Amino acid sequence: MQKAKMLVSASMMLALIGAIGTASADDRFTSPFGPDDQIGAANYLTSEVTLAASKLISEGKVYSLGMEVSRDTPAFAPRGVAVTVFSPGQSGNKTIGSNAGTYNDDMFTGWLGVGTQIDGLGHLGDHHTYYNNNHAEDMVAATGLTKLGIENVPPMATRGVLLDVAAIKGTDRLEGGYVITLEDIMAAQKAAGTEIRKGDVVLIHTGWLDLVGKDNELYGTTEPGLGLEAAEWLANQGVVAVGADTWGLEAVPHEDPSAFFPVHVKLLAENGVYILENIVTRDLAADRAHEFLFVLGQAKLKGAVQMIINPVAIR
Repeated sequence: MQKAKMLVSASMMLALIGAIGTASADDRFTSPFGPDDQIGAANYLTSEVTLAASKLISEGKVYSLGMEVSRDTPAFAPRGVAVTVFSPGQSGNKTIGSNAGTYNDDMFTGWLGVGTQIDGLGHLGDHHTYYNNNHAEDMVAATGLTKLGIENVPPMATRGVLLDVAAIKGTDRLEGGYVITLEDIMAAQKAAGTEIRKGDVVLIHTGWLDLVGKDNELYGTTEPGLGLEAAEWLANQGVVAVGADTWGLEAVPHEDPSAFFPVHVKLLAENGVYILENIVTRDLAADRAHEFLFVLGQAKLKGAVQMIINPVAIR
């Protein structure tokens, strides 16, 4: 399978396969929604928020925000996917039943973090401690997470806001490693003519996804993305999720190249804010569609850490 070459520093890989230290309570990770909370910023999704977002629909135009996924989709190593199609009991052109029926079935083999995806709150942590001070020894099992699984994420129907950072920088595609600052977020927000509000889903357009199928190696080796200050500001506004047209949302290499995806920890573990990756934002950007109804209902695979998705925007 063709894959992007994800270059991760030695220190980052050490952090991935086993950080030094033991899990402990961390005030940063305590949920404001109570000790049993498992949905984080999704608590901001209210009927009032959904109703207000529905009023943004003026044209009835629907945008698919999910990319096509195949065996050739570049992904963070060692991830990959494959679909195998069977026609059970029908070899030799056999049919089934008095009506000579036939059917095909398919088997999925692969990782759930490929292509357009949502990162659940059990994905990234610090010293094996995750959102709401859930510790790995209490929730991580080979058969699935016993807490913070993707099945807990409620459906999202809320206001989506597109921040076209590439446009405010006067380019079709930001450079790999470019750190999106708080100043960039504020400038893109001003250009969009709106303000980020509690309950929003914020999508960032960088132009990076256009590399897929053209230069998969460059696409997967680096990427532009959020810096920590910008991520913290967005979380403080009460957003439900932050997404981008990149494979990892944050800048790679990051401001601190020795850190292992610190923006993921900031959003997921500290603030319960979901991360959306490889979001197809190009059509929204081309139409200058900065506000819309964002809709997502992921597959509720119990215990999953993340999920392949196809969210939609309606304006």
